[in-house]
Amino acid sequence: MALAQRRVPQAGDITVAIRLFEQGELAAAARLCRAALARDPRLLPARIVLASALLGAGDIAAALAEAEAVLAIDPAVAVAHFIRGTALHDRCRSGEAAAALQRAVALAPGDAAAWLNLGVALTALDRLDAAVQALRQACQLAPRSAEAYASLGTALVRSLRLPEAVSAYRAALRLRPEFAAVSWDLGFALLLGGDFPAGWAALRQRKPEEEAALTARGVADVEWDGADRAGGTLLVCASQGLGDTIQFARYLPLLAARGWRVVLACDARLARLLGGMAALVTPAERLPPHDAWVALSSLPLLFGTMALTIPAPAGYLAADPARVAFWRAALAGGPAVGLVWAGNPAHANDARRSLPQAALAPLLQVAGVRFVSLQHDAAAVPSGVTDLAPQLTDLAETAALLQALDLVITVDTAVAHLAGALGRPAWVALPHAPDWRWLLGRDDSPWYRSVRLFRQPGPGDWDGVVADLATALRGYEARRPPSPSPSPSPAPCSVAPCPPHAFSSAGASAR
Repeated sequence: MALAQRRVPQAGDITVAIRLFEQGELAAAARLCRAALARDPRLLPARIVLASALLGAGDIAAALAEAEAVLAIDPAVAVAHFIRGTALHDRCRSGEAAAALQRAVALAPGDAAAWLNLGVALTALDRLDAAVQALRQACQLAPRSAEAYASLGTALVRSLRLPEAVSAYRAALRLRPEFAAVSWDLGFALLLGGDFPAGWAALRQRKPEEEAALTARGVADVEWDGADRAGGTLLVCASQGLGDTIQFARYLPLLAARGWRVVLACDARLARLLGGMAALVTPAERLPPHDAWVALSSLPLLFGTMALTIPAPAGYLAADPARVAFWRAALAGGPAVGLVWAGNPAHANDARRSLPQAALAPLLQVAGVRFVSLQHDAAAVPSGVTDLAPQLTDLAETAALLQALDLVITVDTAVAHLAGALGRPAWVALPHAPDWRWLLGRDDSPWYRSVRLFRQPGPGDWDGVVADLATALRGYEARRPPSPSPSPSPAPCSVAPCPPHAFSSAGASAR
């Protein structure tokens, strides 16, 4: 036994570890490699397999350490550069990741996975031409890789090369038809390009995690397909963000007009805001009995929505009159402009849609304007800006404040949707490749008549956007008429009436 413990490592040990790794037995492969390294710390193949197993198991810090240990012994090991680059990207160190992955492909130009990860890292850095080239190389080397085509689609969307992006996403779905996340990405690319029918249809494929959540909550077996019904209770499930829920809440009255008793399952922060449009159930509550269910995001498809038939673009929500009166009194004394410069940091695209606070300086220098912050969780607000965010307990309170403000300037957050749904003037600062709902090449929105859009002229160019906002604000203040006497506000969260042509029921039975 003592001799066995001290024996020289055999090539067969690493062969077994590699086989275990390839079979997905990552923990077993790692144990065998660690045992070999305990006997010989410079056994390079064992350290390489260990780094690979750790990366596959999601132990990013340990994988990075092992990859760097390999490179300390031999800096020409391509797979170690690949592991290091992949781990660095996972830790949001995309610049270092791209450098490591470029070294990996230089050492192993036939490694499709390295080209793929290099393209993803370059996309994160907005080095889009290089990203597209790397991802096309990955697709050429691995023509059966759905991930490579999907990542290529994302880089092409960021480049605003939408027809090419659509082709890449469709190639990914041909390879893996059940790839729901890519179906959604395809839908967003189509919608961004203005192809509403195909875009809505692509969004019908639900992600596995959404299916699991619906099953766990006990939704009815029957999913509404848009057909007319004579009464019954319809559960509408809002599974996207707060902004999406506000945007698509405009469809709830249309469901009631079809004869449904509507119950909306949504975030508790929306309860007061949307409580006048439907019965509400929050995630902490048990679902009520219902006859059928539908995803809120499916309603544009089921109502055959086109850009010219979007319901209630002039607004469909209203705030509590008492709270509006409170905020008007609190803001008395001159024009007041609300500011939101950052979104939810957990959002996948927040780094692009949020504006650095320091970039606001030219806007804040516009004379004669009182700025107030609606920015939640801000570490600090700019000098001279009044911080009202701590008083905004939910979105209904935010709605009352928006109703009292002269204007809100915001990045792409729920506040932009809320202002538009209230019919309040809002200027929205957008990244170069915006979210699908803002379309391309226009400064207005068919979803919200009161919203004006300010777009980055190039990726990351917030200075240009802020300069345009400052110029527009100076002109806005010069033209602004004296404030009229406050008029009575409508009932809380009521629905503004729509003209008969505001939406179409064409295609309402589409599946």
